[in-house]
Amino acid sequence: MMITDTHAHLYVEQFDDDRAEIIEKAIALGIKRFFIPAIDASYYQRMFELEKSYPENIFLMAGLHPTHVKDDFRMELKEVKKQLDSHKFYAIGEIGMDLYWDKTFLKEQQEAFKIQISWAKERNLPIVIHCRDAFNEIFEVLDELNDEKLNGIFHCFTGDRAQAEKVLSFGFKMGIGGVVTFKNGGLDKFIGEIPLEHIVLETDSPYLAPTPFRGKRNESSYLINILDKLVDIYGFSPQKIAEITTQNSRDIFGV
Repeated sequence: MMITDTHAHLYVEQFDDDRAEIIEKAIALGIKRFFIPAIDASYYQRMFELEKSYPENIFLMAGLHPTHVKDDFRMELKEVKKQLDSHKFYAIGEIGMDLYWDKTFLKEQQEAFKIQISWAKERNLPIVIHCRDAFNEIFEVLDELNDEKLNGIFHCFTGDRAQAEKVLSFGFKMGIGGVVTFKNGGLDKFIGEIPLEHIVLETDSPYLAPTPFRGKRNESSYLINILDKLVDIYGFSPQKIAEITTQNSRDIFGV
């Protein structure tokens, strides 16, 4: 069984003491493909080292995370552009908007989002969207820029049924992670009505660990808990869900 974690920050400091152990543990469970989103320029060297250590398993993205969009975002974007021009990446992400912590840089987040979408279109790459307390703002940008070249994943989808339908109207996949296992997460109430062809699996490690690990460091092996929840919801075998969601990831990332 081949399982794909479409979103894991395996290069961050939280894994410095046991990174190899965490990755080998996941691979032993059949989780053999890890798509690695960027945060900001300070992490690219770590990402490249991870890719070098696991060339058959690790697939990198480039991008500027919206919570790292500040006054100097144009300098950060120059680094993203530099990396895109010099290294192989499979998506631009994670990008988008986050108005949960701070609305100070709303305009800058919008501009950075639009610029990175344009780069994705130029390079025929998918985008991986981070959206927190910003569905309307994200949809406004996507409505403006929507065309046949726009595609990707709505990472860590936490919206309602109407917002899910809007995501699907753009042709995006929905990234389903630990939230689907939360007692009051809400996703489990309607996600079974969304065909599996529109869904990919993710952990967002080290964040958003699924039940029963909620509140602890997340890791890619916990994708099994998310898979098991979808087995309960859809009534399909683990193998079928793994097969369909991995194929969905291939359709998006081209690998």
